[in-house]
Amino acid sequence: MPKSIARTYSQYSRDAAALLGSLIREARNEHKLTAQELADRAGISRGLLQRIEKGNLKCEIGAVFEVATIVGIKLFEADGNALTKQLHHTKEKLTLMPKSVRRKSRKVIDDF
Repeated sequence: MPKSIARTYSQYSRDAAALLGSLIREARNEHKLTAQELADRAGISRGLLQRIEKGNLKCEIGAVFEVATIVGIKLFEADGNALTKQLHHTKEKLTLMPKSVRRKSRKVIDDF
């Protein structure tokens, strides 16, 4: 098994994950769902749900978004249709941009 990489996260990222986790837990309690019921609905383990609610940044983003959606937390200001339009617009913009960005190579000075 490969050795895990130690990552450093900014305070903003840690706070955002903790806030989202707290919002998910609060919404779960308001809907009177147990952790196991929500985990089953999301198709994840109860342990993963607990890590999401604690704001663990190493949780899979798809699982976090799915849990948030199930309990009714809006991740973006837009509704589903507006979100799809924004995604389509962004994809159109990206097709006009270069596929990759390369740094300009330095000119080699080889006259000794």
